[in-house]
Amino acid sequence: MAAAISSFFRQSAWIPTPELTEKNLPNQAGRVFIVTGGYAGIGYELSKILYQHDGTVYIAGRSEEKGNKAIAEIREAVTSSKGKLEFMHVDLADLTTIKPAVEKFLAKESRLDVLTNNAGTAQNYELQMGTNVLGSFLLTKLLLPIIEKTAASSPAGSTRVTFAGSLAVDLMSPTGGVAWTNGEPIVHGSQQANYGQSKAGNALLASALRRRCGKLGVVSNAWNPGNLKSELQRHTPSVQAMFINMIVYPVQLGAYTELFAGWGEEAGRPENAGKFIIPWGRFGPVRGDVAEAMENGGDEKLWEWCEKASAQYA
Repeated sequence: MAAAISSFFRQSAWIPTPELTEKNLPNQAGRVFIVTGGYAGIGYELSKILYQHDGTVYIAGRSEEKGNKAIAEIREAVTSSKGKLEFMHVDLADLTTIKPAVEKFLAKESRLDVLTNNAGTAQNYELQMGTNVLGSFLLTKLLLPIIEKTAASSPAGSTRVTFAGSLAVDLMSPTGGVAWTNGEPIVHGSQQANYGQSKAGNALLASALRRRCGKLGVVSNAWNPGNLKSELQRHTPSVQAMFINMIVYPVQLGAYTELFAGWGEEAGRPENAGKFIIPWGRFGPVRGDVAEAMENGGDEKLWEWCEKASAQYA
């Protein structure tokens, strides 16, 4: 309990000012990015920052209407950009949509510098694990060849894959991050536990990807964007929500956490690969048993499950 309280306050209160923002992000001309869920919340704010700095940004999501609306709004707000905004139709809750989306992307682009798995399956998977973990896994796997190709011709540490975690990794996930029964992740009776498990799952995927692609120059990490006003209390009991409402922050601050994970110089250093990132761009430890799972095969177990569960859609 003491560790959970400490983690809560470390990631929720007295947070240092972000070091990397739209004010000091280097120009991103010639670089290509995918931001899942990029038409709302922190994904929207991140996409706007990247476009402002002349990047090519693919806003990925299931609603073309919302995607095009976001693109129009960003273009209206950022009139001087030399970048490009594109909508990428993909529904991470429906694995059948992912491969076609990747094929269309590959027909247009010859590089992918940063994949930000920001969004959270119609194939009978428990919703949280399906949307937050399995969909992001399959998208990442199918894009790995172009990501690795980009890394081979890019500055060290600049090609990255980042995954959305949460404070729920520490507060709501089961022991080890993911609980198993008969070789499958458990579907918990509590939505809070399911949510925490899915976010811990993303941290485990980032760890497993680090092992696979680190030597190829691809950096992977997971991050807690912070307690934000956008989507905060969907899985939080009302009594807790009343308290947490006292320490919520503007959505743009969460985008700065993502910005650090995908574009911060420190996050690209080899010694920081796989580290968990907390608001608004700092390294912070995950809960001890989750960290232990990352080092003792828990990450590989989840990766292998994702491989099998998504094989027919790859």
